[in-house]
This record gives sequence, structure tokens and C-alpha cells, in this order.
Amino acid sequence: MGLGVIRALGSMGVPVIAVYYNRDDMGYVSRYVSEWFYFPHPEQDESLFVEKLIDLASRYPASPLFPVSDESLKTVSKHKAQLQKYFRVACAEWEIVQQLIEKNYTYKLAAEEGIPIPKTATPKSEEDIASFGKNLEYPCLVKPVESHRYYALFRKKIVKVYNIDQMLAAYRQAAAAGLDVILQELIPGHDSQGVNYNSYFWDGEPVLEFTAQKVRSAPPELGSPCVARSQLVPEVLESGRKLLKAMGYYGYSCSEFKLDPRDGVYKLMEVNGRHNLSTLLAVRCGLNFPWLHYRHLVEGVVPQQIAYREGLYWIDMERDLTYVPNRLFHKKDSMSRIIQPYVSPHTSAVFDIKDPKPFFKRYGDYVRKLFERKNSAP
Repeated sequence: MGLGVIRALGSMGVPVIAVYYNRDDMGYVSRYVSEWFYFPHPEQDESLFVEKLIDLASRYPASPLFPVSDESLKTVSKHKAQLQKYFRVACAEWEIVQQLIEKNYTYKLAAEEGIPIPKTATPKSEEDIASFGKNLEYPCLVKPVESHRYYALFRKKIVKVYNIDQMLAAYRQAAAAGLDVILQELIPGHDSQGVNYNSYFWDGEPVLEFTAQKVRSAPPELGSPCVARSQLVPEVLESGRKLLKAMGYYGYSCSEFKLDPRDGVYKLMEVNGRHNLSTLLAVRCGLNFPWLHYRHLVEGVVPQQIAYREGLYWIDMERDLTYVPNRLFHKKDSMSRIIQPYVSPHTSAVFDIKDPKPFFKRYGDYVRKLFERKNSAP
């Protein structure tokens, strides 16, 4: 996920030092990375991760520190008071970040502020499951409170269930792993009803805003965006602003909404308090959020709203193409609809002729995993 930030800063001449903890990471091989360091996982060995960051600060004192994954965001925000003695830390404190990382807090605050959300409950027992399951239309969703921890264990972010027995099974699986879940109604409709609200908040107000319409997700319906399009969607601005202000949030964030066709209202899906891979869409449209964030940290220049280009597509091609058969034969999408982003003005999530190594690293890891699975099969 750091690749977007690496290219956004590197293209502006900022030297980038990459810290990674996953061998499958592709960002650190970018041409814009001056040096890279392999660290322990920030949640599996939190103290050592922080210790090594502080050691690194002796070589790069007062550098901006950008956490760009949920794991690193969680750890860096918890230790911000200590780390900001050595770095310019590009995230809020844990008391604020926790409201984004742990989704039960997000939905609770949104409900209190009158921001539309899907029908949601946080079960504490199997009895709660039975009670909530009786009053919900199926299929519905079992969502982890901390999606990054759930994904690390089960390689999926959400479980779609069709009856109360499946709901109970998903709850028990998460509980056995020590993870809390949320039960939530499924907002029907196509992926293209989703919208991202990207913003930079300062002194309780949005100083920079950008919205993008989701076009497709991978996997379809329950996955993260693989195709998006820059487009002003004013209907989500009020809710996005209201929630972030109530959180006391500052800095960059990306809030996700989805239009509910049953009542025509955009409802909150989640909030991410970090830059992400799709940040390159805003960059290509004229809003370089990481660079503006960097300038604020280093030079004290508060970002200001800039007009941005609409109608530009962002495509994570490798993930998008994987699901073409599913879209054609199960989702009944047309081929013209599938190829539209590719024949329109667009930017690629990973492939870049000027910076090809991350693309080849990604595919090399993919092929390696295929061989490993094949060799390990009985």
C-alpha cells in the first residue's frame, strides 16, 4: 500500500526510505526508494519495531514518518508521543486512530452524530447473534472489528452469510481467534454505488477534499476497489466532514460510503486514517495528498483546496482482470462496461513504464506462491 506514497513523494524529488515487514511487499523496489529496511511485524513485535525506528532516526533525524498500513498505523499512533521526538509523524494519536481502526467505535460515533450507517450490531455472545439474526434480512455480513488482523488470519475481510447458522459459524471462528466482529446488513447494489471521500483536515475543518466513485471491487461486492473514477459526489461531503470533525481528526483520511438504492441515502462503510494505494488517482488528478502532507509537516504550509480533474480512471489491472469471468457470467456485466476504463483516460495502480520493478516484483511473488501451493498439495 505504500507504493502510492512512494511515487507521490519520489516524483516530487523527496528521498524515500522504505521500511517493510512483509516479504511480498512491492513498494520498496521502486526506483524512488533510496534505501530500504526489513523490520519485524509492528504488531507481532511492537517494541522492537519502535526501537528499530528510533535507531533509524539517528541517520534521518526529523524525517516525516508515514505509516501506510493498518498494522503500522496502529503501532505508530500508539507510540506517537515517543516517536515524534525523532520524526515528524504523519498520523494522529491512538485515541483518535482507534476510532477508525476498531470499527465498532466508528459506527457508534456515526450513529450518535446522525450519520447514516447500515443496520449494525456488535455481539458479545451467541445469544446476541440469535437476537440480531432474527431481525435481519439475509444475506448479511459478519465484519471484523479490526479487519487487518482478520485478513491476516483468514485471507478475507468480510463474511457474507445466508442464515443464522452461517452467522454463528463465522462468529465462532473469529471468537476462537480472539477477534470481535460486527453484524451488519448488506447494502444491495453494484460496486459502482460506492464513493470515496478523501480529505485533509486541520483545525477541525477540511482544507482539501477529493471524491471518487468506485467502479469495481476485487473480489466483487465485498472487496476493496480495483477500479475507481475521479468524480465530485457532493452528497457525501456533509457526512464525511461531520464524522471526522466529531472524531477530532486531523491529517489525511479516506472515508467510504455506499448509496443504498432502497432509500437513496449514502451510508458510511468505513474510514481509513492513512494514505493508500489508490492515492495515485488523486495525484494524477492534481491533488498530491502525500506531497501536501509532507510540506505541511516539514515547511508548515497548510494545504489549500485545489481544483482537480474529473473523469480519470484508476485501475489495479491485475486484480481487476482476475474477476472478468465472474463479472461476465455471474454478475452479468457487459464486455463494453468492463473495458470502458481501459479505453478511457486512466492511470495504473502498479504498472508504470518509468518505475517497472514493483510490477515485476508483484508478479514474481504471485508465480512463486503458485508453485509453492502446487508443491505443497498432497
